[in-house]
Amino acid sequence: MKDIRILFMGTPDFAVATLSAIVTSKYNVVGVITAPDRPAGRGRKLNTSAVKKYALEQNIPILQPTNLKDSSFLEELKKLHANLQIVVAFRMLPKVVWQMPEYGTFNLHASLLPSYRGAAPINWAIINGETKTGVTTFFIDDKIDTGEIILQEETTITQEDTAGTLHDKLMDIGAALVIKTITAISNNTVTLQKQKESKELKSAYKIHKETCKVDWQLPLHAIYNHIRGLCPYPAAWTTLYTNEEEVFLKIYAISKTEEVHTYKFGKLIFNKKEIKVAVKNGFINLLEIQLPGKRKMKTNDVLNGLKLEENAHVA
Repeated sequence: MKDIRILFMGTPDFAVATLSAIVTSKYNVVGVITAPDRPAGRGRKLNTSAVKKYALEQNIPILQPTNLKDSSFLEELKKLHANLQIVVAFRMLPKVVWQMPEYGTFNLHASLLPSYRGAAPINWAIINGETKTGVTTFFIDDKIDTGEIILQEETTITQEDTAGTLHDKLMDIGAALVIKTITAISNNTVTLQKQKESKELKSAYKIHKETCKVDWQLPLHAIYNHIRGLCPYPAAWTTLYTNEEEVFLKIYAISKTEEVHTYKFGKLIFNKKEIKVAVKNGFINLLEIQLPGKRKMKTNDVLNGLKLEENAHVA
């Protein structure tokens, strides 16, 4: 069995679950690399990453480079004498970094590669209406998410899943898969699989504001998938038109109703307790929304202070 010395790289909560699993499994973590502290919020106080907070609790040495090719950073890296690097929700590494350890550098990706390479695999799997996804560990190479696959674990996507619930599901499955991967590397039992290229592969490119805008002309199921695939972050949005006003509206919790109707797509049908939007093949029921400058609220609470005219609609 190999003597494994791990350098872990990650930033958000998704990565903390894996780092915690590694520490709990008694593997030797010699250091952590995470994003630099950044000012955030109204007071512009320095905000530390979730991974840094956990590493501080565990007394693990922390590096926070702004430039991964900087010579002084590379020297610090070498001094840690790591022989295996693990990357979870971090940025792209230069070759000089990922080639450094004896046993390589592997990444945990939240999809069944080669499908959904890129920054937002969880969101796009739901947006595209997939019924299954999973996690993959693979050795990093000089392209994005293209390296040889070590292990994969599959899971289902339910009709009720959002990006948030799927994130948590894959976070736990991924942490367990990383432990299996370390064990396989330690025992020298790794069997690698090359990724198969295909023109039909779906990508998971970064989500922008325009990606989040709801197109109410799409069919019911496409809109339903789009909104839940962006919930809770970064959240779908639309413009509400009422009383000659335009109101920016974020949409979180929804349900759907299949029904034949004659309403114009985007029209709001509402009473004192609910709002639903007429779309092709049915209605999208708005359960939790957010108005500008407000916190997200249940729709029936929003209706207490929101005056809607008969011709109110979204677009």
